[in-house]
Amino acid sequence: MAPPSYSDLGKAARDIVSKGYNYGFFKLEAKTKTDSGVNFTSSGSSSSDTGKVSGNLETKYKWSEYGLTFTEKWNTDNVLNTEITIEDQLAEGLKLAFDTSFAPQTGKKSGKIKSAYKQEYVNVNADVDFDFAGPTVHGAGVLGYQGWLAGYQMSFDTAKSKLSKSNFAVGFSAGDFTLHTSINDGQEFAGSIYQRVNPELETAVNLSWTSGTNATRFSLASKYTLDKKASISAKVNNSSQIGLGYSQVLRDGVKLTLSALIEGKSINGGGHKVGLGLDLEA
Repeated sequence: MAPPSYSDLGKAARDIVSKGYNYGFFKLEAKTKTDSGVNFTSSGSSSSDTGKVSGNLETKYKWSEYGLTFTEKWNTDNVLNTEITIEDQLAEGLKLAFDTSFAPQTGKKSGKIKSAYKQEYVNVNADVDFDFAGPTVHGAGVLGYQGWLAGYQMSFDTAKSKLSKSNFAVGFSAGDFTLHTSINDGQEFAGSIYQRVNPELETAVNLSWTSGTNATRFSLASKYTLDKKASISAKVNNSSQIGLGYSQVLRDGVKLTLSALIEGKSINGGGHKVGLGLDLEA
């Protein structure tokens, strides 16, 4: 089995901390699929703080016979995105994609060519962002052997002829346990631990520290599955912010998520938030 991509290193711990919480927003998402195989995903959210409403529409069609995927996206900022992907056709494990975006109101355009290749012990990718000042090259690679993982990620700005990003990561994964550490640009040091204690309970710890500061940021999170249709989540961070979440499948294709953020440092001072999400799938 191929190791994960660099961006997915430590993902298990990040998901426990971030997924299942949407406090500060009221969200609605609907997914449908036509008989011809076109997938539609539409979503909308409203901020309880500002009242701003935003929405997205995505269409995706897979031509499995040729390994092609066509994706189009539109959002309420009036930005159009188109992506064409071909996978496992030119070579086994090779994925190529061309991604463009266009904002009709401003005329701003951007393009990106993305490539990824994975085999049993390696996962590498290279992307090129096109810009009038000069393209930016992004690259990353992960090596994996017997659960151990080591990766490097970089970005090179051709206009300035210098590295704009240089990150290292080392980790270990053993199914129900994942350890991840990273150094970003030689300034930020981070680590995470994920463990599935039993089939119902998952826990995670995230730590980070930036050179030149005395503060260490951390978060503790857990998720408990009550049954096949319900789960509860809880987390706390170094700012004494407490997050609570509850997810319930009301019926097939209908999922409700409730969440709350409690400011532990000012229980009586306000600033607490609630959120509601509804996911529909047909």
